[in-house]
Amino acid sequence: MSTAIIFALLLGLMVTGMPISISLGLTVLSFLFFMSQVPIESVALKLFTGIEKFEIMAVPFFILAGNFLTHGGVARRMINFATSMVGHMAGGLGLSAVVACALFAAVSGSSPATVVAIGSILLPAMVKSGYPVKYGAGVVASAGGLGILIPPSIAMVMYAVSTNSSIGALFMAGVFPGLVLASMLLFTTWWLARKNNYPRAPRATWAQRVKAFRESIWGLLLIVVVMGGIYSGIFTATEAAAMSAVYAFVIAVFVYKDLKLKDLKKVLISSANLSAMLLYIITNAVLFSFLLTNEQIPQQMSGWIIDSGLGTIGFLLLTNIILLVAGNFMEPSSIILIFAPILFPIATSLGIDPVHFGVMITVNMEIGMITPPVGLNLYVASGITKLGMTDMSKAVGPWLLTMLVFLAIVTYWPPLSLWLPKTLGMM
Repeated sequence: MSTAIIFALLLGLMVTGMPISISLGLTVLSFLFFMSQVPIESVALKLFTGIEKFEIMAVPFFILAGNFLTHGGVARRMINFATSMVGHMAGGLGLSAVVACALFAAVSGSSPATVVAIGSILLPAMVKSGYPVKYGAGVVASAGGLGILIPPSIAMVMYAVSTNSSIGALFMAGVFPGLVLASMLLFTTWWLARKNNYPRAPRATWAQRVKAFRESIWGLLLIVVVMGGIYSGIFTATEAAAMSAVYAFVIAVFVYKDLKLKDLKKVLISSANLSAMLLYIITNAVLFSFLLTNEQIPQQMSGWIIDSGLGTIGFLLLTNIILLVAGNFMEPSSIILIFAPILFPIATSLGIDPVHFGVMITVNMEIGMITPPVGLNLYVASGITKLGMTDMSKAVGPWLLTMLVFLAIVTYWPPLSLWLPKTLGMM
C-alpha cells in the first residue's frame, strides 16, 4: 500500500507538469507528514547530507569542462581530424559525425553537449554536400548518445552517487561498450550511405591527416589527462573532473584562443544554471531514496522478485523495459536518481555486478535520448535542422534499432563491461 501511494503521488504531481525535482520533494514531504511517524525535521538533515558527498562535485566540473570545449573550437578540430580519416568512404561526412561524436564524448561527458558541438558544424555541411537532412539529423542525434557512455560520463556519476559504486570502475567499464557501440553505429551509417549512394568527400592525404591530428591534439590529450590520471591513481574521478575543467579552460582561451575572456561570464553562468538544476534534482532524489528505504520498498520488491522465480534474465529484461518506457517521458538524470536506488538492491541480491548494471542503465539512458516525446537529443538536433519531432523520430529509426541490439548484447554479456576494470585491478 505504501508503495502504491508513494508512486501515485509522484506520478500525479509529474502529470501536472511540475518539475521532477519538486515532484520528488513534495511526494516525500506529503507522505512523511500525513502517513509516517518520521520527524519532519529529518528532511532538512537529509537535504543537507544528500548533497554533501565529495563525488557529486564531479558533476559541475564536467559540465564546466564540456561548456569550455563546446565554445572553444575543440569540436571543430575533432571534426576536421575525423573527416580526414573516414570522409572518403561511403557516407563520409556521416561517418565523420560518428567518429567526432565518439571523440568529443571522451572529453565532454554530456550527450546534448555532444550533439550541439558536432551537429551545429557538421549538419549544415552535410546538407550543403547533398546529404538528406533526415540522414544527417539521425546520425548526429544517435551518435551524440555516446556522450554518456564513453567516459567521462555525467550519467555514470549520477549512478555512482545513487548506489555508492566506484566512479573510476564505471568509467573504465564504459570504454569497450562505447567503442563497440560506435563501431555498430558506424556500420549502420556506412550501410545506409552505400545503399542510397550518398556522396563522399575527397580522400585526404597523409600530410592533411597529420596536420588535422596536430591541430586537434590538445583536445584529444584531455582523454589522457582524465582517464590516465584516474587509472594511475594520481587523482580520483572528482579531482579528474576539476582537472578537466582547468585544462579545457586553458586550451580554449590560451591555446586555441577561440574563447575570448569577455565570453567567459556567459559560459560560467550557463554551467552554473545547469549544475544547479542537476544538484537540486540530486538532493530531492536522495530524499526520495531515503523515503523508499525507510518504508523498506526496495527490500520488499527484491523479496517479491526472488520469490516469483523471475530470475536474473527475467529481471534484466524487466529492468530494460521499465527504463526504456521511462526514457520516453523523463530525462536521464531523473530516471537514474529515481530508479537506481530501487533496482540496485534487487540486482545485487540476484548476483548482478553493480558496475555491469550501471553500464546497462547508461545504455538505456542513451536510447531514451532519441525516443519521443522527451528525447533531449531529438530536441537539440531538431533545433539545428528545423525538422519537426515526427520527422526527427523517423530519422533516428535505423540507429535506434542498432542501439536496441547493442542493449541486448551489453545486458546479457557482462564481460564486455567488466573485462577492462577487472584487468586494471579496479574491481
